[in-house]
Amino acid sequence: MSSASNFGLFRSHRSFLTVCSEDVLQRLFSTFASGWPGTGLLLQRIVTAILLVRFCILTLTDPSSPVIIPHVIAGCAGILFIVGLWTPFVGTLIAVMELWIAVAHISDPWMPIVLATLSGTAAMIGPGAWSIDARLFGRKHIQT
Repeated sequence: MSSASNFGLFRSHRSFLTVCSEDVLQRLFSTFASGWPGTGLLLQRIVTAILLVRFCILTLTDPSSPVIIPHVIAGCAGILFIVGLWTPFVGTLIAVMELWIAVAHISDPWMPIVLATLSGTAAMIGPGAWSIDARLFGRKHIQT
């Protein structure tokens, strides 16, 4: 079974998942990194998303937490981030939410700053080849 057939489901629902046109996302990233760089981007997205969801759950279980809304938004965005869907928008959203948490929270601000940096760099670099963005917006091979 080829990798192209594995993502046939995503291609069939392309119009539903496409927020912006292909040309816009294709212009943002000339290529989607594969090999070791793509694997590194995948690991960066996985670690960032796991931490975002973890802090969201911890915040929801603590009734005395002063900032709940940015944690919930960042946790939900982390789910999109882990699969690499709409990475430039989601990475920027996570960076803004984490900076909001760093400013509004009374405890140590370093973890939100690290998460903002990781998501911001992923938004700038791109999602890599191991993402839904690469399947939706990557270069197409036309066979004649």
